[in-house]
Amino acid sequence: MKTIKNSGLLLFLAGLGIFISLIFIGTFELTQASFDQIVQEKGIKSGIFLKEIEKNVVGRDFNGMLALSPKIGEALEHANAQYRRKKEYDKVIYTKTHDMAELLAKPAGNGFLVEHKGLMWFLTFGLGILGALLFILPNVILLGNKGIKNDGIYHQNATNRGWMAWLVFIFLVAFYLILYFRPEYSVNWTYLVDPISERLSGNPAGHWFVYGFMYCVVMTVMAIRMYIKYRHNLYQIVRTTSVLFFQIVFAFLIPEIMVRLQMPYYDFKNAFPLDYDFFFQWNLKELLNSGGIGLFILFWGIALTLLIVPIMVYFFGKRWYCSWVCGCGGLAETLGDPYRQHSSKSLFSWKVERWLIHCVLLFALVMTGMTLYSFFTESSTVLGIKTSGIQNAYSLMIGAIFAGVIGTGFYPIFGNRVWCRFGCPLAAYLGFVQRFKSRFRITTNGGQCISCGNCSTYCEQGIDVRAYAQKGENIIRSSCVGCGICAAVCPRGVLKLENGPLKGRINPTEILLGNDVNLMELVNTK
Repeated sequence: MKTIKNSGLLLFLAGLGIFISLIFIGTFELTQASFDQIVQEKGIKSGIFLKEIEKNVVGRDFNGMLALSPKIGEALEHANAQYRRKKEYDKVIYTKTHDMAELLAKPAGNGFLVEHKGLMWFLTFGLGILGALLFILPNVILLGNKGIKNDGIYHQNATNRGWMAWLVFIFLVAFYLILYFRPEYSVNWTYLVDPISERLSGNPAGHWFVYGFMYCVVMTVMAIRMYIKYRHNLYQIVRTTSVLFFQIVFAFLIPEIMVRLQMPYYDFKNAFPLDYDFFFQWNLKELLNSGGIGLFILFWGIALTLLIVPIMVYFFGKRWYCSWVCGCGGLAETLGDPYRQHSSKSLFSWKVERWLIHCVLLFALVMTGMTLYSFFTESSTVLGIKTSGIQNAYSLMIGAIFAGVIGTGFYPIFGNRVWCRFGCPLAAYLGFVQRFKSRFRITTNGGQCISCGNCSTYCEQGIDVRAYAQKGENIIRSSCVGCGICAAVCPRGVLKLENGPLKGRINPTEILLGNDVNLMELVNTK
């Protein structure tokens, strides 16, 4: 079995190595016809940019994106600088430099990769999937009988911040930096999944389609690992199946099919303020101009945030979304499960968490208020502040760096719920409702607790679960996402996730003093 696992690891690393190498290889030649089509579709009016691209890019061969991207970037920046100097803003191209490089590079690709997309898909995604499964499936036998399987997790290099964990950290951070800030280097990746994208939406793949496809693949493979590891716990099996279903069907397949049917691209499970650009001007205009389906999406998005979310939290806690529906939570619970023990349990982290996540929520609400004011008044500023500047700041700092680069890239070092715990504005909103008006709680049987600490160790939200269990207190924390792993790793069955009446939900253990005048009343109440 170990031979099979090692063979799987080699196959996975081979596929990953080829996938990474695609950043630096490939040949590109932009034809005049392809360039003219892009100019017409995008309505580019910059004569300076057109001339420089036709002179320095069109008809020329480029080996790799490192050679092509600077040429496009220089042409765009030079043209925009001259038009801004002359105040000819109608000719300025507002597409970002690296987005323009991706746009022009996509139709320019040629050579072996473009001509053999199926083969290259197998050599990257195929080998990666096959290798990962060969590494994971033998655990059905190697892990033995059903039960708690967390032995030696701090003795393994990959799960105890060793050099392997740091390599994973570097890869994930680099991948997200390319995805958000250098998308042109992902063009070769898009060719791998072009056939899939064309079958779903009818369009060639972009870098976000690559991300969505990878997201689903990674979650599916790591979900199999979850099924094997937690096969003794039905709750974990059903929960993992749920997040996998919502990610693949609602976040990936349905939006792509909607585009094919000439509808707006929309993820029906993505609630505001996690879906922070739902009320952006461009999105509102697109929805209003899309007829009945656009109005339905607008109504659904508002109802989901203001009605469905708080009602569901009241009955089931924030776990219904964070652990059963959310794509961010789904990736954290599958890909991030090996690293959940790294979540900090310190008092300092808890203080940072409370301040930071609520500041992000406030930022999102203020930005949305400014956006709606600008939309209805047709003004670009609020109190002298440009609405677009606030939107761009949020998109960069929260949407890209925090949620993406830090939120996922930091899994191997700081745990799997960095974004959910410290930054997600929707988690903060759900947490308010859960803490003060919800039927959900984790009940504890203090008499059975042996203080092994498994529950606290594997709590991804940094909650000291053992402290509650030792005192027999219900766990009522706004940060708890109800993943249920604390109960799954408890050897004594001390913890139980429940939905019950509000009365008695919060049951702090008071210290009884001999001279307490209300001592008997307190005892009888309990």
